[in-house]
Amino acid sequence: MALPTKLKLEIVTPERLLLSEEVDEVTFPGSEGYLGILPGHLPLLTMLGIGVLSYHRGGQKVSFAVSGGFAEVLPDRVIVTADSVERPEEIDLQRARVAKERAEKRLMSKDPIDVERAMASLLRATARIHVAELKR
Repeated sequence: MALPTKLKLEIVTPERLLLSEEVDEVTFPGSEGYLGILPGHLPLLTMLGIGVLSYHRGGQKVSFAVSGGFAEVLPDRVIVTADSVERPEEIDLQRARVAKERAEKRLMSKDPIDVERAMASLLRATARIHVAELKR
């Protein structure tokens, strides 16, 4: 049996089917770090982390900010079911920068805080900034 040469990438949120396209490769944040997926990858089911999901199609790279959910990888398909996905044009860059500063201040504060929540806020803001700046 021949290995597939493309991947069908589907990105779904609770509100909508965001994307369904044939792509060359996909990179996304798993719960233990970033994963790079090429056609023919072994089957895998993983939790989705907070960060940047990107894919390549031809010479074009497209990126999204993602947060939470699951990714299912099959040899010819990647299905991402995310809690939150933002396209570059949906991101308010100034708001993301303010959120990043707020999270950094919270983490440096001597007051008792929920560190896990503050780190998640920092990661989300950083991913949004990265994706929004790629658009420029």
